[in-house]
Amino acid sequence: MASPSALGLQPALRGCWHPVGFSRDLERGPLAASLLDEPLVLWRDAAGAARTFSDLCVHRGTALSLGTVEGDEIVCPYHGWRYGADGACTRIPQLEDPTRIPRKARAQSFRCEERYGIVWVALDEPRWPLPEVPELEADGWRTVFCGPFEWRCDASRQVENFTDFGHFPFVHPGLLGDPERPVVPRHEVETDGHVLRYEIVRPEAPNTDDFPVFANEDRELPVRRNRYQLHLPYTIVLRLGWGGNEGMVYFFASQPVRADRCAGYLAIGRNYNFEQPDEVLREFEDVIFDQDKRVVESQRPEQVPFDLAAELHLKFDAVAVAYRRAMRAEGLASR
Repeated sequence: MASPSALGLQPALRGCWHPVGFSRDLERGPLAASLLDEPLVLWRDAAGAARTFSDLCVHRGTALSLGTVEGDEIVCPYHGWRYGADGACTRIPQLEDPTRIPRKARAQSFRCEERYGIVWVALDEPRWPLPEVPELEADGWRTVFCGPFEWRCDASRQVENFTDFGHFPFVHPGLLGDPERPVVPRHEVETDGHVLRYEIVRPEAPNTDDFPVFANEDRELPVRRNRYQLHLPYTIVLRLGWGGNEGMVYFFASQPVRADRCAGYLAIGRNYNFEQPDEVLREFEDVIFDQDKRVVESQRPEQVPFDLAAELHLKFDAVAVAYRRAMRAEGLASR
């Protein structure tokens, strides 16, 4: 019997940019990945450009990710067939003339782009560009990469958890929320096509000695302004501020590996506290995502039920309701 979350793998998702790895991980040769149940191989050509093929040699179905990269070609580990940057086979060693290549001998290539330290792939022509996050490319800002956070659930569950305000005091007490102040402040969601925008000012727990990652050391009861952009289907830009010049930006995107698996990639930019080791922020996010993972992996079905009648929604669930409606309206989720 198919998992209920299989409904989430809509064909329209192929026409969206999705993260498949960190740029830094491509420096070590071919990298295997999976997107929407499609096995992929990521690699760099001689100019350093990222390439993405189906992880399949057309000859005997061997995984190209087990092979090597030589110049502008990726080499199959089984019979040494070579494929150029456009996917065409360039050499078959077993032939008397190894350059007499059948037209069918090629690897399927996909659109690939690198930005914000992340490799992105679209399996079909992308409907929308990647979000603009100038802070992550600006002087005066420093970026820390966290993850990937691999969860046993659909990407929609991982993303919706990131937007859920009600769980902070109970899942992250003392780190992101205060159990004595659990009420979710009023907020409105504006839906502009495939982008949801909303803002909330809420209390948060003070910095701790273990994780002094936020710019609120001098605030007795700190609050922060959170400005969100949720770009369908699975990407979030969150800008944080405390009323001064110091700020942070969280750029999060979830990779829909398959119907019940996802991986979250997080880039965090900030314009303060540069002397703090990056590892402090990474360890903090590891704790937060581990706390979330235990809860979200217990949710059933594994995919967000986009039928609004399937779960109970209250006023503080405005983002979840808007997200589910927008996903359906854009054809990215089943009705």
